Amino acid sequence: MKADIRVALVGNPNTGKSTLFNALTGLNQKIGNFPGVTVDKKVGYSQLPDGRSAEIVDLPGTYSLYPKSRDESIVFSVLAEKNGELTPDLVVVILDATNLKRNLLLYTQVADLKIPVIIALNMIDLAKKGGVIIDIDLLAKKLGVPVIPISARKLEGIANLKAAISFANKFALQESSIDVKAIAPGLIDTICNEIDTENPYFALQLAHQHETLKFLTPAQSERIEELEKEHSFHSQKAQATETIARYNYINDVLYDTVKTPVTAQDESHSNKIDKILTHRVFGFVIFMGILLFMFQSIFAWSAYPMSLIEELFVLIQGGLRDILPAGPLTNLLVDGVVAGLSGVLVFIPQIAILFAFISILEDTGYMARVTFMMDKIMRKVGLNGKSVVPLIGGFACAVPSIMSTRTIENWKDRMITIMVTPLVACSARLPVYTLLIALVVPSRNIWWIFNLQGLALTGMYVLSLISAVIVAWVMKFILKSRERGYFIMELPVYRMPRWNNVLFSMYERAKTFVLEAGKVIIAVSIILWVLSSYGPGDRFKNIEQKYSAPQYAQSMKPDSLARVISTEKLENSYAGVLGHAIEPAIRPLGFDWKIGIALITSFAAREVFVGTMATIYSVDGDADRIDSVQQKMRNAKNPDGSPVFTLAVAFSLMMFYAFAMQCASTVAVVYRETKDWRWPAAQFAYMTALAYGAAFLVYHLLK
Repeated sequence: MKADIRVALVGNPNTGKSTLFNALTGLNQKIGNFPGVTVDKKVGYSQLPDGRSAEIVDLPGTYSLYPKSRDESIVFSVLAEKNGELTPDLVVVILDATNLKRNLLLYTQVADLKIPVIIALNMIDLAKKGGVIIDIDLLAKKLGVPVIPISARKLEGIANLKAAISFANKFALQESSIDVKAIAPGLIDTICNEIDTENPYFALQLAHQHETLKFLTPAQSERIEELEKEHSFHSQKAQATETIARYNYINDVLYDTVKTPVTAQDESHSNKIDKILTHRVFGFVIFMGILLFMFQSIFAWSAYPMSLIEELFVLIQGGLRDILPAGPLTNLLVDGVVAGLSGVLVFIPQIAILFAFISILEDTGYMARVTFMMDKIMRKVGLNGKSVVPLIGGFACAVPSIMSTRTIENWKDRMITIMVTPLVACSARLPVYTLLIALVVPSRNIWWIFNLQGLALTGMYVLSLISAVIVAWVMKFILKSRERGYFIMELPVYRMPRWNNVLFSMYERAKTFVLEAGKVIIAVSIILWVLSSYGPGDRFKNIEQKYSAPQYAQSMKPDSLARVISTEKLENSYAGVLGHAIEPAIRPLGFDWKIGIALITSFAAREVFVGTMATIYSVDGDADRIDSVQQKMRNAKNPDGSPVFTLAVAFSLMMFYAFAMQCASTVAVVYRETKDWRWPAAQFAYMTALAYGAAFLVYHLLK
C-alpha cells in the first residue's frame, strides 16, 4: 500500500506510544523486521481527514538518541538517513504529560535534527487528575511546534492529532534548543564540511554513532574517526555536557508553562530530609536499618497468618482423606495437588509484606535517594547508580529487574547488572529460606529486640547483595568496553505513600507470584507424585511380597511396617532412581537423594523446593497422619536415625539456593534482553559453580 505521507512515532518507553499506534492504525498494520537487524518493525496505515493516507512507523522506545541497545540504535538511523526505506516526512513525539521534564530530553534531540515535528501530549487526563496544569498554547509557542493533548487509552484527541498530521509543515519550524556547536566546535564544523550537511546536531551524532550507522560508507566512518582523534573528542564527556545543557533549556521552557502541585515548601522539606537520609555516613546506616526492619517485619507480621494457612491445609488434607475413597486418585489429590499448593499459598503473607515495603519505598521517593547514594560505590565495582534499582528490585523478582536495566545507557554497566541481578535474593527464595531457617534456627530474641530467625534471613539478603557486588567487580575486569556511563537523575520530592497504590501493588504482585508459581508447582507436584508413587519393573511388587512374610508382621507394629514399606517404595520409585543417580555428586554438600529430587524439580523455579518437600514427605510416611511441610522435614531421619536437616545441611541448602540459577524465567528474560544465548549460558555456569562451592564450604565448616 502506497501512502501519501510517512509518520514516525518516537517516545520514551511507557509513554503510551504503542497504544497510540494502535489507535491510529487499528487492524491495518503489519509486523516485520527493520532492515539488517532482528528487531520488530511495526508499520500501519491511517486515513487522514483530508482524504490522504499516512504510513505510521512505530519506532522502538528510547530515552535519548544515544542508543544503549540494538533496538534503540534504530531510532537515530531511521530519523537521520536521507531517502531511506523508512525516512519519515513527519515525526510525532509522544510525551507523558505527567512527567514532561524527563520526556522533553528526547524531544529536544529529535527537534534539533530539523525534521518536521508534532508533539502528542499523552495522558493529559492523568496530569489534570494529579493537579498538573499545562499551558499548552504557551508550550507550543516556546517550542515552535503544534502540541496536541490526547489520551490514547481513552481515544481522546486522536481526531485532533490526525488533523494536525494533515496540516503539518513540510519544513521544520521548531526552535533550536541548545548551542550544539559549543559542545565540540572545531569537530562539528569539520564534519559538516566533510559530510556535506548544514545540521550541526546531525554532525555531532555522527561523531558519536558513526561506527554503527549503515548509511555511512566505510570511508566516511574512518574519516570521522580520524577527525575525532585530531580534535581530542571524548564521546561520553560530550554526552554529559549536552544532557546538562538540554535540561537547563527544559527547565526554562517548563518554568512558565507547567505548574505542578509541588510547592517550594515541599522542596524545602525534601532538602532538609535529604541532609539526613542521603548523608555520606548516616544515609547508609539508615538504609541498612530499613532493610533490617523490613526482614524482621516479614517474619514477625507473617507468623500468625501463615500458621492459620498451614492449619487450614492440614484440615483440608485430613477432610479429603475422610471423605474420598482410598486409592491412587485420592493420594494424587491430597499428596500431589493439595500438598504442592500448600507450599505456595502458605507464603502469601510474606510475599505481600515484602512487596508492600518495596512499593512504599518507591512511592515516598526514598528509592530514588538510594539510587543517588549508591552511585559512587557502584562505580567502583563497574556499575552505576541506576544499577541499584534492578538490584533492589531483585528482592522482588529478577525478571522485571533485568528488564529495567534498559534505563542504563552504558553497555558494559548494563551487561554486568544483568549478569549479577539474579544473585540478589528474590521473593522466590523467601519460601526456601524461611522454611529452612525455621527448621534449625531457634525463634528467640536477643537484646529483647532482634529475633534470631529474622537476623538469619537478613543475613541471607545481605549476603546476596555483597556477592552481587563482588561478582560485578570481577566482571569489571572481564568485560571490555571503551564507554563510560554518566549518572544524571531528578530526585522527586518526598510524598506520603498512596495507600491505595500500595494495597493494589500487594494484591497484584502477590497474585502474580501465586498464579505463576502455582502453575509450575502444581504441575511439578503431580509429575513428582507419579514419579514417587510408581517404579520401574516389578520393584514395588517385590517390596510388597518381601514384607508380606510372617516375620515382619510379627516383629513390627502395623504403623512402623507401613512406614518402612512406603520408604523403600519411594527409594525404588522413578524419583528415587533419579535422586540416587545424582547423589554421589551432591553427597559432599550434605544432601541425600530426596534433596536431590528437590534440586532437580526446582530448576523450573526455586519455590518448587517447598512443594517438592511436601510431596516427597507425604509419600514417604503414614497416609493417615497429616503434618505440615515443616513438621515432616523436622521428623525426617537418615538410615542411622540421625535427623536429615541438621544446621549444616540446612545452611548448605540455603547457600546452594542463594547462588544457583534455578529459575527458567530468568534464563529466558536474559536471552530476551541480550539476544544471545551465550550470556544466559555463562550466567548459569558461573552461578552453579558458585552454588556448589559455597554449599560445600558451609557444610564442611558447620557439620
